[in-house]
Amino acid sequence: MLNITTGLTIWCSEAITLATVLFFAWRHDRETTAYLTWAMGFTVSAVGFALVAARGFIPDILSIEIGNGVALFGESAWIAGFCSLDKRRPDWSALLPPAIWFAGVELPWIHESLVNRVVLYGLAGAVGATLLASAVRPAEGRREAVRGQLAFVFMALACVNFASAMSMTLLRPSLEDAIVYRGYTALGAALVVTMAIALSGRLLMERSERRWRALSITDTLTGVLNRRGLQDYFELVAGKATKESQKIATLLFDLDHFKAINDRYGHQTGDIVLAEFARIGRQFVPRSGAFGRMGGEEFTAFILVNDQAEAEAIAETIRADFCRVPLLAGRSLVPATVSIGLAIMPRDTANWDRLVSAADRALYAAKRAGRNCTIVFSEAEAAMATDMPPDPNDGELVPTLDDQIHALRRLGTLSRM
Repeated sequence: MLNITTGLTIWCSEAITLATVLFFAWRHDRETTAYLTWAMGFTVSAVGFALVAARGFIPDILSIEIGNGVALFGESAWIAGFCSLDKRRPDWSALLPPAIWFAGVELPWIHESLVNRVVLYGLAGAVGATLLASAVRPAEGRREAVRGQLAFVFMALACVNFASAMSMTLLRPSLEDAIVYRGYTALGAALVVTMAIALSGRLLMERSERRWRALSITDTLTGVLNRRGLQDYFELVAGKATKESQKIATLLFDLDHFKAINDRYGHQTGDIVLAEFARIGRQFVPRSGAFGRMGGEEFTAFILVNDQAEAEAIAETIRADFCRVPLLAGRSLVPATVSIGLAIMPRDTANWDRLVSAADRALYAAKRAGRNCTIVFSEAEAAMATDMPPDPNDGELVPTLDDQIHALRRLGTLSRM
């Protein structure tokens, strides 16, 4: 027959094993502090249950009052671990389980009765498990199916603890039966917690896979998508179209005379120029689009637009903003500009190769036109064969914002004559 000492001893050995595994997991991935917090939780829980199991060999104040309270601190650490996983600060409510125990065990009618102490511990454990279920709730904007499973397991643990407390209250078993019953309850709770740890491991594995996936499609210098990421996101952008009439515009950016900037001011300044352009591009490219670095000093954006004018406006906004941003190398102002090739195609006929090729031909024309300008290829020009040699006279030069302002002022002057 299982007694409370045997059940607690099994749980202690299991907790120490899990704490060791989690500690080495943290040593391998120190960025995930949740591993260390959970390891501390299992260690504290094992120490607490070991004190409870040693009743009769150590003073009662250590085995009864402190031992159970320390064990409940383990649940507080688990709650803090899940908060750490989501970059959230633990709430004061994480300390409720041990607080309930320490507040209640000092009452004479609880302190003197094993059955009442078991009831109190069950209620404190139920509160802790409920808080754990709340701590694993999905973060805003994040959908992870395993979180729902974890919440279910923790709520099951809460029900086990609550049912244990209620049954002890209603049945009022003898001292011997209460000890056996408490042993089975401790072992059952240990099995449920082990299941929760297995699901937590799955949650961490899925998150790690997503993190490595994000790293594989991200440019390390600028933090925007790399070429692989742009290729992956192209289909996603096309799928976001809300109207059949929407078109996909490709903007191909090339920083002018970038090699000269590196040679004159150094590669560190060149990296600053690249990072600053990436910041501006990410700022003005709509969230429904994709922006990234193709390689070297070339960047690309895919944008859903209603017409050509909308794409031209975005391209010119990025070009003008980059021209005006002050880039310093020491006390010297770095003259940095960008040439832009823009191609536009209907959403249903657009594909990566044709759009990028057309934008590349438009960019070639922008370079030949004197740089620091935008050349746009209309739908007809973008649909031309991609193996044709670039013609510097192709495309339409988009008037700069300064040109447009000057033209409006000239028109105003003429109208007053």
